[in-house]
Amino acid sequence: VVHAHRPHFLALHCQEFGGKNYEASMSHVDKFVKELLSSDAMKEYSRARVYLDENYKSQEQFTALGSFYFLHESLKNIYQFDFKAKKYKKVTGKEIYSDTLESTPMLEKEKFPQDYFPEVAWRLRSGGRGKWPQGLSAPELLLLRGPREAASAFPWTSVGRPASRVRTSRCGLLLEKIADQRFEKACYFVFGDFNFRLDSKSVVETLCTKATMQAVRAADTNEVVKLIFRESDNDRKVMLQLEKKLFDYSNQEVFRDDNGTALLEFDKELSVFKDRLCELGISFPPSYPYSEDCSQGRQYMNTRCPAWCDRVLMSPSAKELVLRSESEEKVVTYDHIGPNVCTGDHKPVFLAFRIAPGAGRRCQRLEGTPDESQSCCQNSNRQQ
Repeated sequence: VVHAHRPHFLALHCQEFGGKNYEASMSHVDKFVKELLSSDAMKEYSRARVYLDENYKSQEQFTALGSFYFLHESLKNIYQFDFKAKKYKKVTGKEIYSDTLESTPMLEKEKFPQDYFPEVAWRLRSGGRGKWPQGLSAPELLLLRGPREAASAFPWTSVGRPASRVRTSRCGLLLEKIADQRFEKACYFVFGDFNFRLDSKSVVETLCTKATMQAVRAADTNEVVKLIFRESDNDRKVMLQLEKKLFDYSNQEVFRDDNGTALLEFDKELSVFKDRLCELGISFPPSYPYSEDCSQGRQYMNTRCPAWCDRVLMSPSAKELVLRSESEEKVVTYDHIGPNVCTGDHKPVFLAFRIAPGAGRRCQRLEGTPDESQSCCQNSNRQQ
């Protein structure tokens, strides 16, 4: 991606840094970071800022998130916002922050406490926030990790479930945080694994329009524990089985044909924020849940209904900034990475665009932001 788009400013956001078993794997992070910073692909990036949340022993604060920012050597006099001093500071050299994120003035980090949403019984993660001037704009870059579904959640509907309500509530709180009156307003980009789910009931009704449904109930509680959908003919072949943490559909090609975009109508969770959050058109397949088998890079796991969990969202003014860049060259790309190789259970998603001269004037509403020449800006959300 770096070779193809040659960005001058690159933001890379990661989640589950250190792996799912971070207690055992966090020791490998330092080596990975050093190799990335010194790699041939990054040799033209003379300045970098890396923020890693590695302190898993502090569960009240630990998010397992990481943010990397790379500046190309051709960019001159680039500044980063100091949230404590409320002014910009010039960026020089390469710096890595891990043990002192809470005290780092160049980043705001927050994790919602467990009792913030008592109806949800799993860990909630927030993220980091930073401001970087690009051209005459100073967009905020925010990394967000949304709450996962509980393993006990039955996959018959998504919109309206506790996890869905919490995701939208958290997103609303994040937008309020951005509007903090302590700082002047700026356009913003929000990256991350939002854990958005499709309206599963509508998806099932669409995929199984001609199927018959059998409900299996628990003997002791009479609760529905399994739904089996069979074809009306064809020897009543099983099309779909639904259980807790199981979505076993017989034809995964429906999620890959035309990149699964026929199912986008069931992607509804973001609609609550349609006036405050924008997104470019999605033309890539659902980003989760992919097989973690290295030989099955295109295959989905049958644990969830595939969905577009990983997104790059933006404020209306930021979208205007992005689309203005298309005037001379059609260089805006919103896509996923590694369609045919295993990248874990998520496919990384990225947004690449070029800021045209003067494009940031309307977006820029900060006082004291350095006037700097334009460059290509690339934002990437990647699960690590």
